[in-house]
Amino acid sequence: MNFDLKKLDLEAAAIEKCDLLAVLVPEEFKPGRDELSALVAQAIKQGDFSPKVGKHLQCYGTPAAAAKRVVFLGTGDGSARAVRQAVLSLSGLLKGPQIKRMVVLSASPLAASHVSIAVQAVAEASYVYTTTKSKAEARALTRCVVGVADVAAARAEFDAGVALVAGIELAREWGNRPANYATPTMLADAAKALAKQPRIQCKVHGPAEVAKLGMGAFMAVAQGTEQPLRFIELHYRGAGKDVPAVVLVGKGITFDTGGISIKPAGEMDEMKFDMCGAASVLGVFKALAELQPTLNVVGLIPACENMPDGRAVKPGDVVTSMSGQTIEILNTDAEGRLVLCDALTYAARFKPAAIVDIATLTGACVIALGGVRSGLYANRDELAHALHQAGEASLDPCWRMPLDDEYAEGLKSNFADMGNVAGRAGGSITAAKFLQKFVGDFPWAHLDIAGTAWKGGAAKGSTGRPVGLLLQYLLAHASNAAATAKSKPAATVRAKALKTARRAPSAK
Repeated sequence: MNFDLKKLDLEAAAIEKCDLLAVLVPEEFKPGRDELSALVAQAIKQGDFSPKVGKHLQCYGTPAAAAKRVVFLGTGDGSARAVRQAVLSLSGLLKGPQIKRMVVLSASPLAASHVSIAVQAVAEASYVYTTTKSKAEARALTRCVVGVADVAAARAEFDAGVALVAGIELAREWGNRPANYATPTMLADAAKALAKQPRIQCKVHGPAEVAKLGMGAFMAVAQGTEQPLRFIELHYRGAGKDVPAVVLVGKGITFDTGGISIKPAGEMDEMKFDMCGAASVLGVFKALAELQPTLNVVGLIPACENMPDGRAVKPGDVVTSMSGQTIEILNTDAEGRLVLCDALTYAARFKPAAIVDIATLTGACVIALGGVRSGLYANRDELAHALHQAGEASLDPCWRMPLDDEYAEGLKSNFADMGNVAGRAGGSITAAKFLQKFVGDFPWAHLDIAGTAWKGGAAKGSTGRPVGLLLQYLLAHASNAAATAKSKPAATVRAKALKTARRAPSAK
């Protein structure tokens, strides 16, 4: 789907030929002299439409507009969340074959910061999965024009929104694919395809390379499957070599049976989503390729299946991780932390500015936070704050959870340096404490996305989260780094001036 940014008010939008004109109407709306404004005002006056969030009115073939259909969408206080909710209410319409071209704008000036949200919502509302359906019709909507009062002011947010849509849809595509269409090798091929984009390089490590690296925990998870593991290493180089990278580590369990500690049969099909952390890393790199920001990012994806054949790792087995620490595998269904711990150890070689791992790690996090917020753990307050702010700004929220040392007590083992699980209590926290043992002194955060990466039931499917949160964080990180670099010369001059002043003799 193509997005365009165009200077439009209601009067100009009225002459745009399209299949659908979507007009966002906040409660603060004040009608102008144009016909569309008059129509909105009349609909409100007659009680047929309210600008409250969730309210809408559809008109067909109205003389006030060249569009075949006009929809007024209430956005209440005009917040980003309200804009998103209003546009998503068009999902049924936008998935239909009759809508090929649409225009969306606000009856009152749309805040530049909300333009990205509107773009994302249009894409989400019209998204259709087709890969493994023989007769599925692809998305009919091919062009969406976003109307704004000031194109220059909205350009950066618009570009970010378009790039984010590309990243989210790539993440959703790989999250939604069944395991036989998303093997570790196929996931690696998707990463290689990204390396055709500017500034992106990809290296794929196979079983022999992983064994040479000493990734015993990762190899233990993969030993029960016929699908060979892949350790995927992506680099986005948008800044100088001296600029420390942010490392993203995505859990890539392409299917999780639980291994010998096998899961119940009910809803086990949803364990194809256990690689949504990996999919989110691919999505972020897709968005970075579109935006080309000035920063360095490394993506690490340990990808394998967790299966229960005769070679599978057994409860009670002890393995040696890449860090040299030994692990008693008490539950083979706690496999995500085993592949991640070796990837976290590998991440240290890049001397990163920060490490963020993303994983559908624990059912306990679903119990704690449901499907609204991802769980956030961090060993630095500044990193936690930055990720939380990014989540709020992108409407992809997270919530910080504790990392008290006492939570690690349950990981003690009589036969290894640690066990891979503790008790039932605080299961998401103890999983994070396990991971923390492998990050050293680097700033590190863990996002448990078990509740937010996909939806079940009638709406079953990948959400593409937390691509939005991660991209927002990375762009803010790049912006802060640029601001710091600009301030250095001035700070240096000031420091030299102060040093000279201290040496100078006092005036008499």
